[in-house]
Amino acid sequence: MGLTKQYLRYVASAVFGLIGSQKGNIVFVTLRGEKGRYVAVPACEHVFIWDLRKGEKILILQGLKQEVTCLCPSPDGLHLAVGYDDGSIRIFSLLSGEGNVTFNGHKAGITTLKYDQLGGRLASGSKDTDIIVWDVINESGLYRLKGHKDAITQALFLREKNLLVTSGKDTVVKWWDLDTQHCFKTMVGHRTEVWGLVLVSEEKRLITGASDSELRAWDITYLQEIEDLEEPKPKKIRGSSPGVQDTLETEDGALETDGAPEDRIVSCRKAGSIMREGRDRVVNLAVDKTGRILACHGTDSVLELFCILSKEEIHKKMDKKMKKARKKAKLNSCKGEEEDPEINVEMALQDEIQRVTNIKTSAKIKSFDLIHSPQGELKAVFLLQNNLVELYSFNPSLPTPQPVRTSRITIGGHRSDVRTLSFSSDNIAVLSASADSVKIWNRSTLQCIRTMTCEYALCSFFVPGDRQVIIGTKTGKLQLFDLASGNLLETIDAHDGALWSMSLSPDQRGFVTGGADKSVKFWDFELVKDENSTQKRLSVKQTRTLQLDEDVLYVSYSPNQKLLAVSLLDCTVKIFYVDTLKFFLSLYGHKLPVICMDISYDGALIATGSADRNVKIWGLDFGDCHKSLFAHDDSVMYLRFVPKSHLFFTAGKDHKIKQWDADRFEHIQTLEGHHQEIWCLAVSPNGDYVVSSSHDKSLRLWERTREPLILEEEREMEREAEYEESVAKEDQPAVPGEIQGDNYFAGKKTIETVKAAERIMEAIELYREETAKMKEHKAICKAAGKEVPLPTNPILMAYGNISPSAYVLEIFKGIRSSELEESLLVLPFSYVPDILTLFNEFMQLGSDVELICRCLFFLLRIHFGQITSNQMLVPVIEKLRETTISKVSQVRDVIGFNMAGLDYLKRECEAKSEVTFFADATSHLEEKKRKRKKREKLILTLT
Repeated sequence: MGLTKQYLRYVASAVFGLIGSQKGNIVFVTLRGEKGRYVAVPACEHVFIWDLRKGEKILILQGLKQEVTCLCPSPDGLHLAVGYDDGSIRIFSLLSGEGNVTFNGHKAGITTLKYDQLGGRLASGSKDTDIIVWDVINESGLYRLKGHKDAITQALFLREKNLLVTSGKDTVVKWWDLDTQHCFKTMVGHRTEVWGLVLVSEEKRLITGASDSELRAWDITYLQEIEDLEEPKPKKIRGSSPGVQDTLETEDGALETDGAPEDRIVSCRKAGSIMREGRDRVVNLAVDKTGRILACHGTDSVLELFCILSKEEIHKKMDKKMKKARKKAKLNSCKGEEEDPEINVEMALQDEIQRVTNIKTSAKIKSFDLIHSPQGELKAVFLLQNNLVELYSFNPSLPTPQPVRTSRITIGGHRSDVRTLSFSSDNIAVLSASADSVKIWNRSTLQCIRTMTCEYALCSFFVPGDRQVIIGTKTGKLQLFDLASGNLLETIDAHDGALWSMSLSPDQRGFVTGGADKSVKFWDFELVKDENSTQKRLSVKQTRTLQLDEDVLYVSYSPNQKLLAVSLLDCTVKIFYVDTLKFFLSLYGHKLPVICMDISYDGALIATGSADRNVKIWGLDFGDCHKSLFAHDDSVMYLRFVPKSHLFFTAGKDHKIKQWDADRFEHIQTLEGHHQEIWCLAVSPNGDYVVSSSHDKSLRLWERTREPLILEEEREMEREAEYEESVAKEDQPAVPGEIQGDNYFAGKKTIETVKAAERIMEAIELYREETAKMKEHKAICKAAGKEVPLPTNPILMAYGNISPSAYVLEIFKGIRSSELEESLLVLPFSYVPDILTLFNEFMQLGSDVELICRCLFFLLRIHFGQITSNQMLVPVIEKLRETTISKVSQVRDVIGFNMAGLDYLKRECEAKSEVTFFADATSHLEEKKRKRKKREKLILTLT
């Protein structure tokens, strides 16, 4: 075997320069017992927890590859549910920062996540039009709700009843009965997509936001099931829920027919509309925890706040109206007009929901969250479009509340995309510049050291000595900054058009610039007298100009400073002698302009990257093209050689960074991580670090490890990753009574479930082999008439010398709860008889009864036909029936005993401390009974 060239692997080291990404939503989280101080923000594939008071990042919830699209904190404040772009959901503990629970069930990105009141269930809606309800405690999927025809936008659990309300882009709002898992009501009163949905006024009113400037309000009446035929019919009490009778009768009457059977649970009627100031669609609609403040925003930078008045406040308001009306009537009668015998005052929706104020943020709002502080203030936190987090607070109890901006997180990132990056000569400082600012970062701590305001930056470098930096701008100016003071030292008009590129001369005495005014200019550093002080300061002066026929896109010096490469808009690269500016070579072959290029350290090769997606490697001696490589699936945006080598990096608009070998023309590795097009990258002078910037607002640091990279292994890993992706995309095995492609279960097939099924199959096979060996061993012992030593299986020894059946149980225990059903679903039936026999054995021993029952019932459900028609399995099933019933009742008894014990302890504690230990449910029940009696009396009086 010949010698292989050794490469070293680059790995992702950190994500920085990002405050919050646009795809997900911002939420307040409780941390260290403090509410309203910390916020969780999506940051590409991670979630950052920011301290609003200090403006610091205090925790990173590490993601894998996919972008975060949705966040939802649990009601107890201990966990955070995170939805991703590939449809997976992870639940992180906010105490440890670890994501222990993963749910896979959706085929597309998660659009909404909501916990129920206790935090035991989680509803997730996705772009794949499905809603899945997950059991958080058991870490498994409960059921999938199908019915919407487009992406889900919102899902809400009701507090009192086991119902779920969902809205979608298909213009409908659906009500689901979770006991029977079916949709019993569809509200069709919208013309456009329903983007937001909230329940207010003790869940008696539903408010929806669509693509217009109306917020529609719907009155909800919950009706009892008809128990008795003699009882008055529910339709008669349509308008009789307290405080609603006046408002229920709308012009068009009821939307549904009175006698519809679904109205036995809920009836909805439109109560009216509230007009927003915004003309565009509702982006987010939310209500605070108390249900008093309603907030919504569109695609602009204004959050509109409304106050939902309580019954007492409405009564006061109506009384005032009544008094006014009476006064008016009296005045009219004095004037001689007839007095109206009865004065009618109608209550409008505007009397119940009042506009409070607007909050104007500094940029477009992407998402927001509300929280009440103990002082009675309402805090609103915003994630803005330009990579910014702002916190506003105001007091809603004041007559005219004035929102005040209390804090903002800005220093950790740029407001717009970073278009240029460069390293200092000591590999420690990183410069990034965008349309409005230059930032200097410490590479090791990733902290921003300096922020300086600049014009739209396109190119940059550190002046030798690392004390100053020079920026080239879109308006053709050169801006010279001093790093120690952070001041702009000088602005020079260098070009008439955009200044696209700069290259520092190898002797470090000057640099060259190329611009859209078809000229290349040479500059020298010089020291000039500063007017403000006695010392001299750095400046630059132009020495020569090279005029060309086309716009200059990129310039690069050769390391020996003899040649200058210039990329032009006519798709060619021209090479000139530096001393005489005479033409030397023309490199043509690209179909589109060359956007980036670099010359290797020894001046032997030049690599050019173009908008035609190709990279070409040329010899600088004769200008011959050594190789053309199809590098990216979109434009090649940046190209850089690794110092002291013939390896180079390319960055593309296809979100990837690739490393290549210019001698062997081989692709070495791909660095994936960015979620949008990559604009530029920089390689450190020692070649150990690479920094890249992207349209997703993030800067990423990649680090060279000491781990050797073997190309064959790398290709093998790529093929494996492709296979794993294809496995997840394959069709699910259909369950009897189901159409192929439909999915009845909450989970979905992933590479993890396939691996788990393989582990079960291997364990069953090991069990079969070991039992066969045991039989053989017994026969040998019988024939020999003495005990012969039995060779033990190394796997069983590794598990602590356990029996083969115990090993199978260990494998079942090792499967994640959320992947259990899917793993059993892909299991071939030939393994099921052995599993059932083993389950019988486990049941008799009483080990892991809950887990075994769950697996057993699932297998019976999916293989019912085959199991019932197999005569061999009849006795096994009979035995299982007996043992299961007895063991489950035993477990139930244990739980009952424990509950009674806890009840007893609770009573003891209450007796000792004379306080109610838990929220008392009995008074709640009494209250319900009283309300029911009241309602019955009301019905009787009405009829």
